[in-house]
Amino acid sequence: MSFSTPSKTKKWALILIVGAFIGIASYFTVFKSQPNTSNDPKKAFATRVMSVSTASVQQGAVKIFFQGLGTVIPLSNVVVKSRVDGQLMDILFTEGQMVKQGDVLAKIDSRSFEVQLKQAQGQLLKDQALLENALIDLKRYEVLLQQDSISKQVLDTQTALVHQYQGTIKVDEASIDSAKLQLDYSTITAPTSGRIGLRLVDKGNMIHASDTTGLAVIAQINPISATFTLPEDKVPAITQALQETKTLEVEAYDRSDSLLIAKGHLASMDNQIDTATGTLKFKAEFNNPETKLFPNQFVNIHLLVATKQNALYVPSAAIQHGAQGTFVYRVKEDQTVSVQRVKISSTQNGNSIIEEGLSLNDIVVVDGVDKLREGSKVDINATKETPSKASRTKSDSQK
Repeated sequence: MSFSTPSKTKKWALILIVGAFIGIASYFTVFKSQPNTSNDPKKAFATRVMSVSTASVQQGAVKIFFQGLGTVIPLSNVVVKSRVDGQLMDILFTEGQMVKQGDVLAKIDSRSFEVQLKQAQGQLLKDQALLENALIDLKRYEVLLQQDSISKQVLDTQTALVHQYQGTIKVDEASIDSAKLQLDYSTITAPTSGRIGLRLVDKGNMIHASDTTGLAVIAQINPISATFTLPEDKVPAITQALQETKTLEVEAYDRSDSLLIAKGHLASMDNQIDTATGTLKFKAEFNNPETKLFPNQFVNIHLLVATKQNALYVPSAAIQHGAQGTFVYRVKEDQTVSVQRVKISSTQNGNSIIEEGLSLNDIVVVDGVDKLREGSKVDINATKETPSKASRTKSDSQK
């Protein structure tokens, strides 16, 4: 029996281990001796061409707008109420219709007021007769006093009685006027022009002058107004613009801020800033013949404060922000890009006004900027025209 097999196995295992180490060492020696450009970002970006979209710097007159969220309110909101007590006999309006001031809206049972008027008229006739009789007696007493047939006291008493009846007649005339007024109040008319709302009381009910709900509500909607707020740091620019132009243009847009609903003017501004919010309230007025603006509707208000002539602007997509500040990637003649710091004053509707850093017709990258760095080569696959909306801008703080 031979015992050499285990020693031979150990020998071959040792040879295999040594060979494996020699192979690994040779592989790393060859791998490291070959250049690897994939780990060099600068060389990789220098040789790679990026596909981008660009736009050129444009110049033109630009309108500067301040924007705020507004609420449409009627110029007047009047509750139609009865001034007298009585049964509602007839309703002469249709819910939601347009009414004019003085239109008859409803009627109250007027029979009790007609009776009161007749009573007052009858009382007046009675007191007039008493006055006539007192005047006749007064003339008779004056003659008797001249004949020394009565005392002066009797004449004075009769004179006072005449004055008393004259005062009573004044009261009777006032009672007649009051009765006529109550009778007029039994016919309810529109106190203002506008759109009348839903009926709040049905025909046949007893209504009272003390009722708080009233019959309906009339909202004046043409013209109509809207209230909105702006930050207090915008107030100086607005007051200066008002001093220069006397009136400022206002535009009302829908909730998405994309559809123009109406154009109007700034009507008034509050007299103090709200300390809780740091804002000032304004009111704008709009002609609303087609009732596109509706009470309590939320709108986006654009207040025109200035028009900047010969302003430079680019699409806002070109504007980048980083540790070095605000910048753009400007395309040079050799089809490489450079980082160009810029100063913008305002932006809106996808465009920004450039104050410093760019010149007219400079080309900037608007799409594909996330792949770029200083010196990158680019392939311009599209040049975007700056849209006409660039003529409308707002302050950055209002974005």
